[in-house]
Amino acid sequence: MTERQLRDREVEIVRYRLLEREVTDPLATCLLHAIIEELEADLQRDRDIGQSRRECRPRS
Repeated sequence: MTERQLRDREVEIVRYRLLEREVTDPLATCLLHAIIEELEADLQRDRDIGQSRRECRPRS
């Protein structure tokens, strides 16, 4: 994943967090929270994969 894609994912997470604060339906809040947790886990996984790829590259 590119740096741009990672930043876009972070923005998406922030938007969901804001929406979670505004929603008054408890079920919707719970579902949004689950979505946020999943997006954060995916973001962390993608960062870890990107970091491990950079570490494996031979130096010039």
